[in-house]
Amino acid sequence: MTPHPHLSDELSAHLQSCEQSLLDPALRRDRACVSALLAEDFQEFGASGRICSREQILDLLTTENYDPPTMEDFKCHWLAEGVVLATYRAVREDGSSMLRSSIWIKEAGEWRVRFHQGTRVT
Repeated sequence: MTPHPHLSDELSAHLQSCEQSLLDPALRRDRACVSALLAEDFQEFGASGRICSREQILDLLTTENYDPPTMEDFKCHWLAEGVVLATYRAVREDGSSMLRSSIWIKEAGEWRVRFHQGTRVT
């Protein structure tokens, strides 16, 4: 097995920026912007236990009221060539937090999130 290439600071910063964009209420309501960041076969396991498809997420985000959390402890790890796992803690103003993970894949030269999961911290 060939070792995975070193994850560059530039790629890590790019994926962090993409994740941060997905937390931005204005961008979340922009279907075209979100569509550009989600893979066609995107799936999410929500903190509620609900499983959502790409279309369900796109529909949900256009109508939600959302108070964005702060991102802490962002990290990226290579899983395979063109596949990166991003993890972080999302902290809300009330002090509640959620562990989040996303699998990013490189498609047609662009990074897109294929899978996302949020887990509430008790």
